[in-house]
Amino acid sequence: MGKSSEYMAEVLASRRHSGDGKYARMCAEWIEGVVCRGSVQAGTMQGHVASEASALMTTSGSHALDMAAWLCGIEPGDEVIMPSYTFSSTANAFVGRGATIVFVDVRPDTMNMDEGLIEAAITPKTKAIVPVHYAGVPCDMDEINRIARAHGLKVVEDAAQAVLSTYKGMPCGGLSDFGCFSFHETKNFSMGEGGALVVRRKEDRERAEIIREKGTNRSKFFRGEVDKYTWVEWGSSYLPSEFLCAHLWGQFEMAGEIVRDRLASWHLYYDGLRGLGLDGEGVIDLPYIPENCKHNGHLFYVKAKDACERDALLAWLKQEGIGAVFHYVPLHSAPAGQKYGRFCGEDRYTTKESERLLRLPMFYGLKEDEIAYIVGKVKEFYAGDKE
Repeated sequence: MGKSSEYMAEVLASRRHSGDGKYARMCAEWIEGVVCRGSVQAGTMQGHVASEASALMTTSGSHALDMAAWLCGIEPGDEVIMPSYTFSSTANAFVGRGATIVFVDVRPDTMNMDEGLIEAAITPKTKAIVPVHYAGVPCDMDEINRIARAHGLKVVEDAAQAVLSTYKGMPCGGLSDFGCFSFHETKNFSMGEGGALVVRRKEDRERAEIIREKGTNRSKFFRGEVDKYTWVEWGSSYLPSEFLCAHLWGQFEMAGEIVRDRLASWHLYYDGLRGLGLDGEGVIDLPYIPENCKHNGHLFYVKAKDACERDALLAWLKQEGIGAVFHYVPLHSAPAGQKYGRFCGEDRYTTKESERLLRLPMFYGLKEDEIAYIVGKVKEFYAGDKE
């Protein structure tokens, strides 16, 4: 995509293939421009987050979360609050540090964690809150941050799906103590496997550099701040290769175009399905975007009446050559979720809504006639269902 192949060939011809080379620095600076200074070439970002905030490229979104859990000082016996409707990586990062996961219910309109249920889940053992911006639609970060400040808690944004999404004009990933992005092949911008960690404070940046450099102060050595580098703390190897960052940079250069293309597809789905009148009849539910939120067209979903109808619609679309899929199985219902966590309060919506949800194909370059075909097949399914 873009000039990615050209940039990767340049890296191959060079002698610098490992992490934190030219393209890694350019990618990190791009993220800092978006998240910390609120600007992106050919984009429409506005606002300002924190002048000290900075970004570090990582080998995955999961590893960005791992680093955030370490930087939060999570220890065995601590508790961390998050939604059950998310990917396992969100929980794994904190389970790996010995924490108990406390799951709370989602809002049925956005599938994000219900901010109104967080305070009831807080105990003396709680150390952090982890909101997940599902489908690139921001959580209510004002309320989540208010609760965190009132109780002295850290906030880690799982912004894996939310690159270039904004909440009240402010970029996701920079609205809390730590922001974690994913550049997996399923995301809007991909390096195959990769991610980034955004940190708000200078002292966290210094520790994050050490953690991702195998516990050494190697970064300081290369900046000339120490005469030799040594092992100073626990760490691992979280630096992505220059090949992957070169691939990602080719997409960052056309970020505005990619997001506009995806949003155009999203609106074609929304307008087409809304035009069928099925949502007004209570047959399907379409995504809801809060007024103060701007999403990035990461995915488009519909909700059927129940799990049985969702599965029938999936089978019908598969038969018609359409690769629609369901999404997360709630973590609290999984074996590991039951072992490492607990659900706080009533599961009113998480399971019920997840069983209704179906994702339609969404990718850069999806054609208008392809979307029209998919919308038409959804219409055929429900027309046949009523006969």
